[in-house]
Amino acid sequence: MEITCHSWAFNDLTLPEALGTIARLGFRYVDLGTGPHLNPARAANPQTRQAVLRELRGDLEMFNLKIADLYLMLPRISVNDEKKRSTDIMLFKAMLPFAQTIRVAGITVSPGLVHPEDDEEAWERTVTALREMLQAAQEAQIPLSVEPHLDSMASTPERALRLVEEIEGLQITLDIAHMACQGIRLKKFQDLLPHTRHVQIRQARRNKLQTAFDKGKIDLVEFFDALREVNYEGFLGIEYMQTVDWHGMQAVNSIVEVSRMRDELRTLREASPTT
Repeated sequence: MEITCHSWAFNDLTLPEALGTIARLGFRYVDLGTGPHLNPARAANPQTRQAVLRELRGDLEMFNLKIADLYLMLPRISVNDEKKRSTDIMLFKAMLPFAQTIRVAGITVSPGLVHPEDDEEAWERTVTALREMLQAAQEAQIPLSVEPHLDSMASTPERALRLVEEIEGLQITLDIAHMACQGIRLKKFQDLLPHTRHVQIRQARRNKLQTAFDKGKIDLVEFFDALREVNYEGFLGIEYMQTVDWHGMQAVNSIVEVSRMRDELRTLREASPTT
């Protein structure tokens, strides 16, 4: 299991500054997502794509980094607006040449903006969109996964499992902080692990989507043992964020917290299972 760091932890820096910081913290892999560090419209547009690629590849080479996961939010795949859904699907497809060129290990997308659980039409819109996106990703030979996150169509383990069972080939990017924030223990989301392609980790607790390491309640030893049980071989992505107050997300010192989590994950990776 390789350990990677998400550039979102350093959204207050330019992308070269963020990548340099991540490299100096000892990482060889980085997770990159849409936002201040990546404009998807520029990366997707054939007229501007090459310029974006030149800049990004130059930065990656300078700091000896590779991209583990590319996160494309595109949350409108569930909304009752054909134009908005089509726009997000087409943008996803247009991003695939960019993703191929930078040789991402996989792509993560949102499972769509939340609708009431009994809104089966919203569910079907989401499934239809994800099937189309998955087919395009498979043709590009890039694994695709969704992140079961708060305020989405798959915020709970049950909804996320239903999604991957209905869409053969779709995988999970598992951010365990979104489980901890809802008070969901490992035994309730353990069935997602065999479907998990990418893992995102930061400390959190009930009603606090992000905390400092010492304030969190996630049992990392227990979680690591569960990953071993399913022979997980994907990336462990340290993902601290700066969206303070979203579901109680607390402000943290990104360098301090990334370093603490990095050291803990390295120790657990080298340790023998506890069970």
